[in-house]
Amino acid sequence: MGAYIIDLSIVAILVIGLTALMGVITNGFGEKVFGGKNRSEFVNQSAEFQTGWKSVGGKKKR
Repeated sequence: MGAYIIDLSIVAILVIGLTALMGVITNGFGEKVFGGKNRSEFVNQSAEFQTGWKSVGGKKKR
């Protein structure tokens, strides 16, 4: 019974891991192939929106 649980756990981790990895690879491929010139549109918009914000948290630089 213990071997069955171990085998089931290994298969579950592999299935979940491969599914997550395939999603990341597919997303990266889609952005490269179909992204065109607007590939970083949302990153640029976020950076533009955050200009002038005060930094909070973290360690102070001395």
